[in-house]
Amino acid sequence: MPGSSPEHIHEYRNHHLDSTRWERFNAREGDIVVTTAYKAGTTWTQRMLAALVLELEPGVGSLMEVSPWIDARFHGPIEPILESLDAQTHRRFVKSHLAADGIRFFPEAKYVVVGRDTRDVFMSLWNHYSAYTDLAYSLFNDPERPGPEFPRCPEQPRDLWPRWISEGWFEWEPDGWPFWSHHHHLSTWWQWRELSNVHFMHFGDMLADTEGEMRRLAAYCEIDVPDEQWPAIVDAVQLDAMRKETKGGDEVEDPAAMIFEGGVDRFLFKGTNGRWRDVLTPDDLELYQKAVAALDPGLHAWLEGGRLASA
Repeated sequence: MPGSSPEHIHEYRNHHLDSTRWERFNAREGDIVVTTAYKAGTTWTQRMLAALVLELEPGVGSLMEVSPWIDARFHGPIEPILESLDAQTHRRFVKSHLAADGIRFFPEAKYVVVGRDTRDVFMSLWNHYSAYTDLAYSLFNDPERPGPEFPRCPEQPRDLWPRWISEGWFEWEPDGWPFWSHHHHLSTWWQWRELSNVHFMHFGDMLADTEGEMRRLAAYCEIDVPDEQWPAIVDAVQLDAMRKETKGGDEVEDPAAMIFEGGVDRFLFKGTNGRWRDVLTPDDLELYQKAVAALDPGLHAWLEGGRLASA
């Protein structure tokens, strides 16, 4: 393995991503970076960290403001976001959707890599993609967009599946079109899983044992939580609580409604696994088997079965 940590060798710039936004990020000792491809429990993990770092309350403003997605091109200029982060006095935790070969790696930071069964990621992504509003498409396809236009969502999941599982948006990726690769993202981080500042979490494990996975996360981040606080912390990160918190109450306009039809209820959807069984056909699953055959066997086992499967 060349080097002793991930190397930034690719630039990720498209309708959603701009990896160059990290160039001006000033890391602090103990910063936490949550990185996923997408639809694997990103927001859930951020909410867990908010509960651990900020003692239940996400702080002033929304979770997106407290824990911004650094590489989101469509979130506007990066300077105000970085200024807001620089002003934070608590321990910082931010979000990225970049593979390990596309992000500046900070030895003083901690990285939390979250994954999920590829087929479940696809179903959640389909719900996400098919809910985009006209405003969302206008943000992704603005005149400053690098590369080709982000296409409208097909009518049915199976219309997207063959291309998503078999073709990348970037030339070095094997899957993920028209977004970016789920498999490449995790493969680049998987090879660094033994580093002391890289921690893997699996969506299935988080569902099966929320408190146990949160305790693992707290231990990794070196956050001490009194035992009597754990019940309230675990309750605060459940899906219904997150929906209510994100909406901001009955008197506040749903902030996600501008981007997603159905708003927060569509963004934080079912939070379940296995829906692909009613959608993907045997031919579709042959494409899946071909795709995962190229993965490290340990990563493949982990994606399908979580922490215990790859132990």
